[in-house]
Amino acid sequence: MSGPDKNMQALQKQQMPGFVRKALEKRNLVDAFRARPAYQQNDYLFWISQAKLEPQKQQRLTQMIDELDKGNAFKGAPWEAPKKPA
Repeated sequence: MSGPDKNMQALQKQQMPGFVRKALEKRNLVDAFRARPAYQQNDYLFWISQAKLEPQKQQRLTQMIDELDKGNAFKGAPWEAPKKPA
């Protein structure tokens, strides 16, 4: 799927697959995932689900887990959580 249909699908709220939930729970990163902005949560889930091959899906899952663990990246790009007002 490509073009406008794929873009519309990416905008829809994605459901978390069981294997993603298990990976987050195993590494105690559920809270880190939920602390990310909604667009990042959705984009991660869409990005993983769109992988055509299982090795690619696992690679994307591993990347997401590593980024959540370190807390400083989003899909390979530098990211910093917004500062809370004092």
